[in-house]
Amino acid sequence: MPPTVCNVAKQLGLLDEELIPFGQYKAKVRLSALERLASSPAGRLIVVTAITPTPAGEGKTVTTIGLGDALHRRGERASVCIREPSLGPVFGVKGGGAGGGRAQAFPADDINLHFTGDSHAVAAAHNLLAALIEAHIYHGNRAGFDVHGVWWNRVLDVPDRSLRQAITGIGGKSNGVPRETGFEITAASEMMALLSLSTDLHDLRRRLGRLVVGVTSGGSPITADDIGAAGSMAVLLRDALMPNLVQTLEGTPLFVHTGPFGNIATGCSSVLADRLALQTCDYVVTEAGFGADLGFEKFCHIVSPVLGKAPDVAVLVTTVRALKVHSGKYKVVTGKPLPAELDAEDLSALEHGSKNLEAHIRIVHRLGVPVVVAINRFPTDSAAEIALLQRLATAAGAEGVAVSEVFARGSEGGVALAEAVREVCARVDNRFAPLYTCDLPLQAKIETVAQQVYGAKDVRYETGVRSQLKQFERWGYQSLPICLAKTQFSLSHDPSLKGAPSGFTLPITDVQLAAGAGFVRVFCGDVMTMPGLPAEPAALRMDLDEKGQITGASW
Repeated sequence: MPPTVCNVAKQLGLLDEELIPFGQYKAKVRLSALERLASSPAGRLIVVTAITPTPAGEGKTVTTIGLGDALHRRGERASVCIREPSLGPVFGVKGGGAGGGRAQAFPADDINLHFTGDSHAVAAAHNLLAALIEAHIYHGNRAGFDVHGVWWNRVLDVPDRSLRQAITGIGGKSNGVPRETGFEITAASEMMALLSLSTDLHDLRRRLGRLVVGVTSGGSPITADDIGAAGSMAVLLRDALMPNLVQTLEGTPLFVHTGPFGNIATGCSSVLADRLALQTCDYVVTEAGFGADLGFEKFCHIVSPVLGKAPDVAVLVTTVRALKVHSGKYKVVTGKPLPAELDAEDLSALEHGSKNLEAHIRIVHRLGVPVVVAINRFPTDSAAEIALLQRLATAAGAEGVAVSEVFARGSEGGVALAEAVREVCARVDNRFAPLYTCDLPLQAKIETVAQQVYGAKDVRYETGVRSQLKQFERWGYQSLPICLAKTQFSLSHDPSLKGAPSGFTLPITDVQLAAGAGFVRVFCGDVMTMPGLPAEPAALRMDLDEKGQITGASW
């Protein structure tokens, strides 16, 4: 049997009274532990990112968990931090988000589903605010809402495309004021990003109060504090703010906390989970969503300043099959299996597609962080393909390269990667340098990321976007970082552009102020915040057996 969560906590030096157990294998960690450990020296921070993935994913969570296990196996005090899975991907295309094979979180089914209730708390707080706004307008509208200028919609943690746009308040005067609104998936809520970036209860309450939920008829912002809504939301989110402690299949401490989406939000675990891990371990492996153009860039510009710690090294996950896709030779379709011909050796496609790997290494290096490339090996990869990829990664400037086989072999299959990470941490100086400063205008920040991260030649702003950015600046939000929302399947805004596209114009279609979370969200092209289920969703594989055990939720 795996160790109990209390024994896992003892590895970290946590006290029994600092835990709130949820059964034998899950617990929340009280924030008093952070206060007690505040003077402890911080460990090394390893941020796991990736190349541009295929719709099947490339094993970034598997590699994150496996690397933590391998460092633990080598005698290091190590822990892992990942996001809480969203029910959208769990029931939709991707399936479970707790790793796989021998590099899994435990208990995986609990983590993939209700876990400790954090996502439900976020949804409840988000929807409470929506209800309080409607009640405020119905009962006199003292704040002066423009009823067509309410920004706050609803959330649901089940993918349902039919709810992307909705009309509320129909059926008569007693049902409120009719207006257009819509639903997002819970992980896309600003509330989820806000929770992930809060540093204590006081900071949580302050962020909730400054949520901008709409505008007056004169164009002035209205906050949650303006309508007295922040306190009740803080009550709902009080326990959700505490990090969740579980373990890997090999007993390595694992924090699974908050779940902001990777393409429209930060895509990272919580600041509090990272901070707790750093104060209790010598090596902390934390995952950033999707590729270096998304999760890693946002970690550096949004998360790191709040955390107070820059990455010591980035682990960039790549696969032979994904780079062959980036050659443009193979057609991939979201929701359908990858082409069978990808399994055949194709050195030419691999070399051509490696431009994507080179681009992601450049992104990390531009931020001043050394790179270790982790080649997540699949059984169909040939020895020649692996050898070529190792040479290509080295030629592209990676400070370390290692083959990872943690899915099949657990920590034993990650020892080479762990050694490469330790060696780079010891040998290479970190020269972390954000690409923009907070005093730059918002438009300049957008263009910096577009050109230096995505490789765009130019930026095109849709009608009204520039004026909206100027309005945010007049309201006093120029110092906020930007959070660009785009497809994860290309370095550009267009998922059909594979490899390392250049010379394109990046369209900015909309901007949203996320004042509570502390960033400005910038939409590039068509980005959905409420996914829909595919023709054969993962939900159809799930069931209960005769003993009441869940089947089909993890892999």
